[in-house]
Amino acid sequence: MESQLTVRLPAELATALERTARKSGRRASEVVRAALREYLRLGSGGNARPGERVRALIGSVDSGVVDLAEEHRAYILESLQRAR
Repeated sequence: MESQLTVRLPAELATALERTARKSGRRASEVVRAALREYLRLGSGGNARPGERVRALIGSVDSGVVDLAEEHRAYILESLQRAR
């Protein structure tokens, strides 16, 4: 059984919601449900695991160093020695 919820939105949030719905070709209620699902999936943020918080960023930057994952310790030590 579905339930209904009425929410008052500040004007700027309502405008952003309508814009997002229009761009995505979805109804505003669908956008709100998707956002609420994601919020509840992640928790309030304070309980989210660190990997969940940065999931969208993982792998999004190319360091240019091909063996950074395997040799990270050596790179850190080298950087610390140069800083002295």
